[in-house]
Amino acid sequence: MYRVNEIFYSLQGEGYFTGTAAVFLRFSGCNLKCDFCDTRHEEYTEMNAGEILEKVSAYSSRHLIITGGEPSLQIDDILIDMLHDGGFFIQVETNGTNKLPESIDWVTCSPKGSHEIKLKTIDELKLVYLGQDVEAIANNINASHYFLQPCTSPVYPEGSNTAETVSYILTHPHWRLSLQTHKLINIQ
Repeated sequence: MYRVNEIFYSLQGEGYFTGTAAVFLRFSGCNLKCDFCDTRHEEYTEMNAGEILEKVSAYSSRHLIITGGEPSLQIDDILIDMLHDGGFFIQVETNGTNKLPESIDWVTCSPKGSHEIKLKTIDELKLVYLGQDVEAIANNINASHYFLQPCTSPVYPEGSNTAETVSYILTHPHWRLSLQTHKLINIQ
């Protein structure tokens, strides 16, 4: 059984697949407690793999984004194999602190804090920029794509550190900007 917080259909709002129609499978629970986390994932419904496949198959897109919380606490080969058999391209958004099944199609890793990253090769590194040494993080992970995302938080007078993030990217052009466009256009 899997603890599912929600399943919904929307557009991917950030990173490499921004603007892509996708089904979101949000698991409940996380092993980190980040101050800036904007996801409420504590509540859940227990579902088996077949129930999840049935629910996600009700939508038009076959791009499935498994997120959380932290999906690596629950995701396994049984679920991934069943979803693949259902015709899904599977993207996982993870903090990288746990290993993942190897058969996942696309791994987006968004490390938080100074926690050890267990993933060494990923498709997409997406960092919430807080002024940290992003190069030190990037040097320890082999990624095909590198994104910096401004932090939206009441800590910043303007509501986010977008200007600081843009400035960093202008002097380090191997990074790309990732905005949370789903928030900008007010969709889930």
